[in-house]
Amino acid sequence: MRSLYSRVFLITVAVILASSLLGFIISNVYYHIQLKSFNDQKLVTIAEQIKEYAEDDPERMEDYLHNAAALGYEIYLTNAQGEDRFFGSEFRKQDLSRQAIDQVLNGEVYHGVAQFPNKLFITGFFDNRLSNTVGVTVHLDQQIYALFMRPDVILQFGELRIFFALIGLLTVVISIALFIFSTRYLVKPITQLTEATKQIAAGNYNLRLPGTRRDEVGQLAGHFMTMSRELERVDLSRQQFVSNVSHEIQSPLTSIQGFAKVLADDSLSPSDRQHYSTIIEEESQHLSLLSRQLLLLSSLESGQEAITRTTFSLLGQIRQAAKLLQWQLEEKELSLKISVPDTIQLHGDEVLLMQVWMNLLGNAVNHIPNGRSIEIRAEQTAAHHLIHIRDTGDGIEDEHLPFIFDRFYRADPARKHTGRTGLGLSIVKKIIQIHDGQIEVTSSSEGTLFTVSLPRL
Repeated sequence: MRSLYSRVFLITVAVILASSLLGFIISNVYYHIQLKSFNDQKLVTIAEQIKEYAEDDPERMEDYLHNAAALGYEIYLTNAQGEDRFFGSEFRKQDLSRQAIDQVLNGEVYHGVAQFPNKLFITGFFDNRLSNTVGVTVHLDQQIYALFMRPDVILQFGELRIFFALIGLLTVVISIALFIFSTRYLVKPITQLTEATKQIAAGNYNLRLPGTRRDEVGQLAGHFMTMSRELERVDLSRQQFVSNVSHEIQSPLTSIQGFAKVLADDSLSPSDRQHYSTIIEEESQHLSLLSRQLLLLSSLESGQEAITRTTFSLLGQIRQAAKLLQWQLEEKELSLKISVPDTIQLHGDEVLLMQVWMNLLGNAVNHIPNGRSIEIRAEQTAAHHLIHIRDTGDGIEDEHLPFIFDRFYRADPARKHTGRTGLGLSIVKKIIQIHDGQIEVTSSSEGTLFTVSLPRL
């Protein structure tokens, strides 16, 4: 398996090679489109000047052409009789057509540089062939000559070619070295994250990653730490959940087992037998309720609970919930005030949302002292329905508020044996969430307020 370092190295080399090739191709295309004709015209001007000097002083023409070649030009001189003379370095390929020679001997200018074929990987400026020249007519001693010339690139740019080649080579080598060195700055935290992933897989969530970087890698490390803490919280919650479920199941099972043994005693009086049978029945109902709520909560969290969305009246649901709890309200002499406009229509699962109002209203009824009051009020905003359920009980202490939606959490430990499972508010919150809503709670010594926010149609 290739390491990240080797991958970055190979990618760096590939990028440098690809960019160099692409840069060469773009430069070559620019030469053929823009510079080739300009270079051709410049060489024609120089050739015309050489022609003038040669024609003004024919006796010194040969010396002059030798001097021109020494200054950096390759020159070919010929006539109709085929007398050829070369000045300067040799042409790599002598591919000049007879037609081009006759063209110049007839007084025309040969534009071989401008007419050089466009080739993707060959730059015409450096292609040292006789056809890649310019040609002019020269009249000497009653004879007509054709003079062809082009720059001697090696002579003109020899040192510069070495200089620029050295610059290019050093640029590539130094770039690769710097890329490899700088890669450590990028790869090291990723290596640390890889090691942290292994630790999390092994169940170790107590991680410490450097958070001094302010780039994407630093943000990733920060998110990784947040994920680690959240996984630790979830794992602890899972362990606590298993422990709570075991306790909640064990308690009634112990009672059922104990009282079942007592019922086996033939000397037990009928009244005691009836009393113990009632306890067994109540504990069995508690187990049944606990199992149903656990299944409901599990299906809600896994998304397996089928949601049937319909449109219905909020006021109708609130009145139905109040009617089902009426005997408890009367028994505790609680007053209930409902201020819900009959125009509010909810869109959601009618059965699940009914559990929300039953749980919230039932909690208020069970937890506040006798003679107090409960108010249910609803209002509409531009985007949401807001349902407020307020009671005038003794309130919930601040240290309990962050945990009241946790499974099996009870603010009052003394209520562990009231027959309630401690899952009600967890189910309420999950039902509200799958309806894209929110639920909030505030509390003081004057009472508790639950606020449910549901999106409008």
